[in-house]
Amino acid sequence: MKVEIWSDVACPWCYIGKARFHKALDGFPHKDQVEVVFRSFELDPGRPEREVEPVIGMVAKKYGLTAAQAREMEERVADNARSEGLEFLTEGRDHGNTFTLHRLLHLAKTKGVQDELLDLAYKANFAEKRTVFDRERQLELAVEAGLDLDEAAAVIDDPEAFAAEVRADEREAQELGVSGVPFFVLDRRYGVSGGQPADVFRQALEEAWRTRPQPKLASVPGLGPDEIGQSGEVCGPDGCAVPQR
Repeated sequence: MKVEIWSDVACPWCYIGKARFHKALDGFPHKDQVEVVFRSFELDPGRPEREVEPVIGMVAKKYGLTAAQAREMEERVADNARSEGLEFLTEGRDHGNTFTLHRLLHLAKTKGVQDELLDLAYKANFAEKRTVFDRERQLELAVEAGLDLDEAAAVIDDPEAFAAEVRADEREAQELGVSGVPFFVLDRRYGVSGGQPADVFRQALEEAWRTRPQPKLASVPGLGPDEIGQSGEVCGPDGCAVPQR
């Protein structure tokens, strides 16, 4: 069974949702037969690559908030992250264009270390004050994940390297009607939107496994995934959902 996850490194609900999904997957009896694939989705594709700004200022501007209100908003998201055992800084982080990180993640996929690089990128972006949007830091993360330094540098320095793969993921998300992330597609038959609780992911895994096509039958994919569970918190072009106290 394949699970595809459309997400962005800049999305806090993707960071949280990944942890919740893997909590469910760890308790799934058929875990070893589940292939998990990351798919690219940029929340801020129009941002110039070298335009980086503090997260608090970006959030305040996007939502029309004061700096204090933006900090409170970030703290609510942080509470959700910390409840999953994730580190989350509300001050000192920045926001930038993620296209190069997506290209590196596609390189990592070809080397079998995509999940490792994604975890490192999430932690670097949400739990460290040092920016994840400069070349030196991206190279460090790539090497730490197991990529060759020269190969990773060549991808970073060539804006066309794996660009087609990123764009293909984004087109596919649009065709599936994905407007916010994270978005989980199970076996191209079921969809789960948002950073749902682990129990919802567990239910989705069990249902997708129970109803999976048998090998002797032809599988005809539908036009789009069915929804399972209630809508969860997502990040979209207009911003990220904020939990209410």
